[in-house]
Formats: sequence, C-alpha cells, structure tokens
Amino acid sequence: MTGLIDTHTHLYLPEFADDESCDGAPDAVDRAVSAGVGLLIFPNVDLTTIQPMKRLAARHPSHVSMAMGLHPTEVADDWKEALQTIHAELQSGIYIAVGEVGIDLYWDASRRQQQMEAFDAQLDMARQLGLPVIIHCRNALDETLEVLQGHPSVAAVMHSFGGTADDVSRILKTGPYYFGINGILTFKKSTLPDAVAAIPPERLLLETDAPYLAPVPMRGRRNESAYLTHTASRLAETLGMDGQAVATLTSDNARRLFAIADHNDRIDS
Repeated sequence: MTGLIDTHTHLYLPEFADDESCDGAPDAVDRAVSAGVGLLIFPNVDLTTIQPMKRLAARHPSHVSMAMGLHPTEVADDWKEALQTIHAELQSGIYIAVGEVGIDLYWDASRRQQQMEAFDAQLDMARQLGLPVIIHCRNALDETLEVLQGHPSVAAVMHSFGGTADDVSRILKTGPYYFGINGILTFKKSTLPDAVAAIPPERLLLETDAPYLAPVPMRGRRNESAYLTHTASRLAETLGMDGQAVATLTSDNARRLFAIADHNDRIDS
C-alpha cells in the first residue's frame, strides 16, 4: 500500500528520543515514509510539547503537518492561561487543525467542568479560524456531544474511535463527523469491526496514535507510524476491499477534512 495518511501520531514525544541519538539514521518519520505513509499529522499535547513537535516537523516539511491544542488530561488550574498560548500558536497560520482536544473522564472526573469549558473554548477557536478539530473522547461521549452541539459548523474527527454502532449513530446525529481508526481494530477481542460497518466509508480515517496502541502483530511494542499498514490491512479485510483502495479512500477523506493538498503537490510546491 502507498499514499497512506496517518492522521494522528505523536512521533515527537520522548518515547522516540533514541531516534534523535542516532545521527544520520532513519527516524520514525523516515520509516513511515518508507512503509508507504506519505503524510503524518502531529497533534499537540500541552505547552511542553510544542517545540519538540515543531522541531521534528521542520525536519520533514514535505511529510508532516501539525495541529495545535491542549489535551483534556492536561487541563490544570492554569488552563485559561495555557489556552492563550494555544490561541497565539493557532493564529500563526502554520496548523491545519485544532487538536488534540476534548474530554477525558477515564483517569480523573474531578475536572469535568473545566475540561468541558476548555473544549468549548478551543472549538470556538476552530470556528473563528475555519479549522477542523481532532477530538479526544474517553468515558465522556455524553459530555463531548453536549459541547459539540454548540458548534454545528465545526468539522471534526473522533480520534481513536473505539465505540459501538450505537455510538456511531449518536455521533452522526450530532454532526457529520469523521472517525479515526487505529490499532484497536486489530485487537483480538475488539468489537470495533462491528462498529466500522455503521460508519459511512467517506467518514473513515486511519491513524496510529503512536507511540500508543500498536496494532497486531506489533502489539506490546512502541507504536510508530510505519505500523499503519497493519491497521489499513485489517480495515480492508473488514470492509471487503482491496488494501490500496482503502489507502486511497481514507487518504482522500483526510485531505478533504484537513484541506490538505495531494502528497505530490506538497512536494512540488
């Protein structure tokens, strides 16, 4: 498969520090490109990850695009001040999306209200700038959809989707959102194949969420974007499609959502 787009990967995180220590050796972006992943989207996490993300993206300008946001688990007492920095970054015009943002009540539900407010504020930034949003939602579908209802014009992807067919229905009733499919699809006890059947093909995206959620047969290892081919193959099997057809479908979907040029156009520009 060629022409794949990894719509969500964090190759700039410390888990990949060993790449930086090997001068001249291929890094995780190079390995992804060699595997057929022509474009990678880096979503930000918090204020400490902005510069590492920018540095890695600058080394691979033809193959990396970036998103800017404050991750819900990083919403702390100073979240309003942090969002001022996020907003300033977004106004620079170098980002193709707002993300990764949303609501996560899995680890700590005590900041539910603050997370909802921070999510709402970042959706408003997306609306003002005409950017799509990369949404992190964990144990918080009700809250996520409640906030989204206030921003009907904002396009978005439900990143790392692992829900049910009923969840798909609820999400699509709220808006014509996209669904990021990653290594969860390949897990032995995953129910995601049933949910995928309920997702319109034109709303499917591929992602890794590296360094997390490595797909079978790489499960248990540090995930990286080169492993996207395994999820793509499983998605092709689930949909009864040819692997290259799935690569083309999901990449066309990604280009439409994120308003990005074809890979060849990026290189020639």
